Amino acid sequence: MCDGIVLAGGFSSRTQMNKLELTIKGEPILRIVVMTLQQSCHNIIVVGGHYYNEVEKMFKDMEHVRVVNNPNYNEGMFSSVLTGVAYMTRDFILIPGDYPLILESTYKSIINTEGEMVVPTYKGRKGHPIFIRQHLIHPLLMESPLSNLKKFRDRYQVTYLPVEDEGILMDIDTIEEYESIKAQIEGSN
Repeated sequence: MCDGIVLAGGFSSRTQMNKLELTIKGEPILRIVVMTLQQSCHNIIVVGGHYYNEVEKMFKDMEHVRVVNNPNYNEGMFSSVLTGVAYMTRDFILIPGDYPLILESTYKSIINTEGEMVVPTYKGRKGHPIFIRQHLIHPLLMESPLSNLKKFRDRYQVTYLPVEDEGILMDIDTIEEYESIKAQIEGSN
């Protein structure tokens, strides 16, 4: 089994509020992401930052979920990646906290695919999450804080896995995107 990192350190500047607290079917978006990931990962690190206190409160009742603070969250997402990777000791999945539509089966397919790194694609477009093998933890931690995950990824063998899951492309950056995704999820049941 692998572990997971969920990135939740940003400002949510386009929504003017902590978008990860917005709810779908009564659950905050961030908890939906973590609960789905828990079906495939043993330990999950949620990296908080700007809204650290709110994020920490969301997971007080969940086992195998640890919220850690990225004091450098204002330096961008890669600083949260590095914060989370510092807690990894085995293969792991890395996912931003605003992708609530990814299917459990997609996580399982990614984990069961060979390769140093596995990135899902939908109709030819790369999406999230990314699966990273344990032997890349140290090289990733040695990466310059001024780098980014794409630069790191492009130096290694990446397996692109076609999936039938449009959710790998659907994050929430605006209230309009939230309303659309909420309607999609709540309308499906």
